[in-house]
Amino acid sequence: MPRTTDGDGTPVPQRLLAAATRLFAEQGYDRTSVQEIVEAAGVTKGALYHYFGSKDDLLHEVYARVLRIQQERLDHFARMDAPVEERLRGAAADVVVTTIDNLDDAMIFFRSMHHLSPEKNKQVRAERRRYHEQFRALIEEGQQAGVFSTATPADLVVDYHFGSVHHLSTWYRPDGPLTPQQVADHLADLLLRALRP
Repeated sequence: MPRTTDGDGTPVPQRLLAAATRLFAEQGYDRTSVQEIVEAAGVTKGALYHYFGSKDDLLHEVYARVLRIQQERLDHFARMDAPVEERLRGAAADVVVTTIDNLDDAMIFFRSMHHLSPEKNKQVRAERRRYHEQFRALIEEGQQAGVFSTATPADLVVDYHFGSVHHLSTWYRPDGPLTPQQVADHLADLLLRALRP
């Protein structure tokens, strides 16, 4: 049975994900071997295959862990007892901050998604669709209440915002002039201005 933690108590799956994330970001998914991942994590191939069935599973988990966080946080904003503008603005800013906080994961995913197996690709698309549909539901709620303009279809508004989010990994730099929260505030404000009646 593989050890579940190392000397400092870090669980093996987290060590494998950390090593895979670093190597995928530095070298690219297709140029990173399973051997390099296990060596960087300090475990055996047996340990990797105990927790992840394949390198494909590691790539999927790199993305899925961020999406899980974002989905939990969107669920929180959607359930809040607050005006819809406040809930949408919070959700719009939060997805920017959590993406920047996990920039390597986002970059790896959008650069390497095409390497996923058809089954995993389908699963990821379903997970993303669920997130986008819940985000769109907030926009539609505001449109139906007359708080947001109906001039632009909600689907297009969602695509507009997430187009910006998905490109963060191509231009955002931690040592740049804007903090993650400042970028989030600007993009959330742009979204709400676009929806103003």
